[in-house]
Amino acid sequence: MRCSPRVAAALLTAAAILPNPGRAAQPAPNTLTPSEIADGWILLFDGQTTFGWVARGDAKWHVNDAALSCAEGSRGWLATTTEFADFVLRCRYRIDAKGNSGVFFRAKSDSDRPWEDGYEMQICDHHQQSPTGSIHNLLKPQYPDGKPVTTADKWQDVEIRAEGNHLQVILNGVKVVDGRDTRADGNAKFTRGVIGLQYHDPGMKIEFRDLKLKPLGVKPAFNGQDLSGWKILPGLPSKFSVRPGGILHIQGGPGQIATTAAWADFALQLDVLSSGRFLNSGVFFRSEPDVKWIGYEVQIRNQWTGDDRAKPVDYGTGGVYNRRPARKVYSNDREWFTMTIVAHGRHIATWVNGYQAADWTDERPPNSNPRRGYRAQAGVVSLQGHDPTTDLSFRNIRVAEYPSIGMQ
Repeated sequence: MRCSPRVAAALLTAAAILPNPGRAAQPAPNTLTPSEIADGWILLFDGQTTFGWVARGDAKWHVNDAALSCAEGSRGWLATTTEFADFVLRCRYRIDAKGNSGVFFRAKSDSDRPWEDGYEMQICDHHQQSPTGSIHNLLKPQYPDGKPVTTADKWQDVEIRAEGNHLQVILNGVKVVDGRDTRADGNAKFTRGVIGLQYHDPGMKIEFRDLKLKPLGVKPAFNGQDLSGWKILPGLPSKFSVRPGGILHIQGGPGQIATTAAWADFALQLDVLSSGRFLNSGVFFRSEPDVKWIGYEVQIRNQWTGDDRAKPVDYGTGGVYNRRPARKVYSNDREWFTMTIVAHGRHIATWVNGYQAADWTDERPPNSNPRRGYRAQAGVVSLQGHDPTTDLSFRNIRVAEYPSIGMQ
């Protein structure tokens, strides 16, 4: 019997998560559970490529055995192309006994000294001043028994929480750092920046996997009860309503409904349901109010060529319309999916069901209309009624506004 690609994928996923006799069920590496996806978690590493990352320095990073690995070259680091502000980051690492590494966060992307241009959670059991779990040169770890930890040669679990000036590190389920970095004005020294992985010394080996992040500080942009805080563009056919369960529904088109609030740099998350086959819609941002379909657009269209989800039709869900197609369509019609959009400066990144779909930097000359050039100014977020077939629902619409770069 020949299975369809969708059935085959479901069987593989089930095989990865169903328990085998004699061992507890474990999710496959570099995947998200349905509950994590619904809760807003995104994967920073897909387990197969370095998509969404850029190498700095001379270290040679590779993907080996579903891990980001470095064991050659001189010093360097691997940085996400996307900046994050407040978040929870989880990952697993494995390092050799002589190794010295770290996880940078809120770091300056092009820095050659990211431990000074951002924070570093240290990975080095034998470092006297900043042992494993430290926030380098800022907060020392407090181990439960007061003795240094030994983490070499085995996979270790780390959670880093950065919320304003409050920084926490949880190592293998134990909170070892819980402190603040406060300047005279009450703000943290570093408020936004990239995530980075360090290769410190030639000859060592470091591996990372299961890198997942949840944005914090998101605030509802839709109250789920009425259209307060939203404005319908008049004179167009689309019908907008609020349905039970906190759903904003769009029927027919063309049309547009937009927030009255505006954002420039942000992380936006929302759940979407396309209730028909290959329906077309989009999420616009940095848009001028009261103007139809003007802004950057992240496409909603769950269609691909043949059986290949890596060949999206009309940019595909998560693609930056007219600029960068989705690398793969991760969502299906008639099923709720979660979309994450991060925009900072010229950079736009998207995730669908927690998997990164697009990564694009706008190198065009400035223009107040993003259809024609780069727009940095704040603008409204709008949802599109595309045509008479439109039948889409949106819920859990929330936005985390990024601090201005001037706060750094």
